[in-house]
Amino acid sequence: MARLTADFWVRAYLARLRLADIPAFVTSRGDATAGAVLVKLNTLDGQATAFQREFNLMTGARAWVELAHGPEAEVDAAITRQRSFDPDLWVIEVEDRSGRHLLDQDGLSE
Repeated sequence: MARLTADFWVRAYLARLRLADIPAFVTSRGDATAGAVLVKLNTLDGQATAFQREFNLMTGARAWVELAHGPEAEVDAAITRQRSFDPDLWVIEVEDRSGRHLLDQDGLSE
């Protein structure tokens, strides 16, 4: 199965969020073809969670896992550390008081 480019995946994810009336925006643009993607969920109460995709070598499955959770400043620091290792990293910030990010929906682990 062919993999989607990072740019295409990000545009599709933002469109899906827009359809659900969930505000989101790209805070760091990475490599259009193969950049990894982090999603920061900001619940607008001083707390945040950052998610990254994990690849299971045994099963070949991809899943979104929590990279950092807690005060927004600490999550931002974790994202900054990740960007220092990977300058091609995309960062998407989702703002939703209810904690919706849609990463658990079908098609978003590709």
